[in-house]
Amino acid sequence: MDRADEIVERLRSLGSPANLPGMARYGIEVSSAVGVTIPQLRAIAKEVGTDHGLALALWRTGVHEARILASMVDDPGLVTVRQMDAWARAFDSWDVCDQVCGNLFDRTPMVLGRIRAWAERPETFVRRAAFASIAGVTVHRRDVGDDELRSFLPLIEAASDDDRNYVRKAVSWALRQIGKQNAELNTDAIATAQRIRERGTRPARWIASDVLREITSDAVQTRLRRGR
Repeated sequence: MDRADEIVERLRSLGSPANLPGMARYGIEVSSAVGVTIPQLRAIAKEVGTDHGLALALWRTGVHEARILASMVDDPGLVTVRQMDAWARAFDSWDVCDQVCGNLFDRTPMVLGRIRAWAERPETFVRRAAFASIAGVTVHRRDVGDDELRSFLPLIEAASDDDRNYVRKAVSWALRQIGKQNAELNTDAIATAQRIRERGTRPARWIASDVLREITSDAVQTRLRRGR
């Protein structure tokens, strides 16, 4: 038994089938899940350390939690565009998509290019990956400047008519994160949300309302005035 198989056996022993109905109620695809929590996965990832080969092997198992764990132990510097595209095409659940984008993809050198490519894709979770990655880059990457973040605003606006739940929520998430970075980006994000609202479609109205509610709130505005 290789290391990936050993870890999957460990996941199965830790997992609780009682967790699966609750996961399913949150829209998580549980057909390959074993019921391990994210804190448990993070603890295993800390033990394992960074291991690109193991990450690839864990992904190949197809086990829901093993794929999330793969994103926690992979080395962003060794990830390739081919791997990113293959994994994105294989996303079948919003939580795997978001974990992979937020743990791994947003830290890779190629992520900005993949965001632009994925934002145009028709597949639900590939397109979601574009906007989940924008949210991740905005929060995690200090080397990505305001101008680069602004360059994502047209992508966000263009996707705002997508009525698929998993896409529109990610579009909102991306714009909200940009709008909370600093006062200048907040102004740009508010203007973008207002233009989105003017599109008049149901998803656009929902996204604009969701975004404006947060980024114009007293809490966010007070923090931005303080320069935090």
